[in-house]
Amino acid sequence: MIRRFILHLSASPLFLGYGGVELLLVLWGLDLSQPCPRHCICYTSPSTVSCQAHNFHAVPEGIPAQSERVFLQNNKIQRLLRGHFSPTTTMLWLYSNNISYIQPSTFHGFDRLEELDLGDNRHLKAVASDTFLGLGRLHALHLYHCGLISLPPGIFAGLHNLQYLYLQDNQLEFLEDDLFIDLLNLSHLFLHGNRLWSLRQNTFRGLGVLDRLLLHQNRIQWVDRQAFHDLRRLTTLYLFNNSLTELSGVSLTLLPALEYLRLNDNPWECDCKALSLWDWLRRFRGSTSSLICVSPPELVGKDLKMLKKEQLPSCMSSEGHPRGSPGGEMEQGESLNHLNRHRVHHNHHQRPYLPHGDQYSLPSPSPLPRPPKGGRRNCTRRGRKAKGGHNEVQLLRDGGEKDYTADRGKYDLSASGRRKNKCIPRTSVGPPIGVQRANNKAGSHLADYLSCLSPALLLSLFFVILR
Repeated sequence: MIRRFILHLSASPLFLGYGGVELLLVLWGLDLSQPCPRHCICYTSPSTVSCQAHNFHAVPEGIPAQSERVFLQNNKIQRLLRGHFSPTTTMLWLYSNNISYIQPSTFHGFDRLEELDLGDNRHLKAVASDTFLGLGRLHALHLYHCGLISLPPGIFAGLHNLQYLYLQDNQLEFLEDDLFIDLLNLSHLFLHGNRLWSLRQNTFRGLGVLDRLLLHQNRIQWVDRQAFHDLRRLTTLYLFNNSLTELSGVSLTLLPALEYLRLNDNPWECDCKALSLWDWLRRFRGSTSSLICVSPPELVGKDLKMLKKEQLPSCMSSEGHPRGSPGGEMEQGESLNHLNRHRVHHNHHQRPYLPHGDQYSLPSPSPLPRPPKGGRRNCTRRGRKAKGGHNEVQLLRDGGEKDYTADRGKYDLSASGRRKNKCIPRTSVGPPIGVQRANNKAGSHLADYLSCLSPALLLSLFFVILR
């Protein structure tokens, strides 16, 4: 009704003739009493400065000190420095500029800031770890399409009220452990359109109320089976259009609130490694996408969800467990060959960030130890102790008929092995009881041998010894 009155009043020639234009602007909410940057428009209630789409190459001067909302999107601003904005700001839009540098102290003291949009600044590349320090009220942070290559540890420290974090369409390849641990109220995390290739055990630690996690259109090849262990309230998970060949069903059992899961457009290998995922999908009551198999040849083009258990290849481990069932080798999703492929593919990183923390490389399987050839061999090595402080001679004595097979790091010392490779242990210290018995036995054999010699030969040997 008031707006209708203002429009009726503005149509009157008498009103326009007596400075009515200025009065009209005030009535519409424009603030003419405070200074306003050139080419910008300033409003009251709440105090707002609107400077979008004016080809500014720098933040304009003269922004009122008490401004609460500042809109500078769609310009060509290149740098953000301390003093450009007021700590009273609650909403700051800077998207679609040419920002390549943000002074770390630019937003220090902005304890009222609730929304910060720095998206679509494709030359930003990097942000200092303390850039957002102290923004305790921030509930939405936009860093999408900024060309970000990495995120330093602690960059989100103290942002306890953040609910929406937009990191999509960057060039992120890796996320530090506990990067999001302070985001206690984060509900939406957008990470799609990056170059992520792995999700570690503590990548998402602390996100206890997260509702939506978007990870599609990355290069994810490997997911730790504990990667989602804190996401008890997650309802939506997008992992489509990645490079996943397998995903442990154990990782998904940690998501009790999950309702929407998208796994399509991944090169799924529907062999024994897929059994745990197949079993989880069979029991899941939410919405899922198709999972098209690319191997083995007889299952190419088929949907994993539609297969029967008998159609999945049953490769049994040496213990007799299917390598996709509980207790099986592949349940952990950590196939050695699979991880070695990651190591080769990502060896250009200074830190390859393999699944177990500070490993820099994966040990390649060493060949089984083989005893040296020959009927007689030295069974001990000087100074070398076995576990528990016993040397190998003692292990031979105390082991009895134990079978020290290659998986324990010992040679095969079974009964048949000892018959083929009989040896007399030697040691630089006093021989153990077993060796003494062997020496005593050897002495009795010598007496028997001498008794067989002729008296003349024995006499000759006696004079040789006397000399």
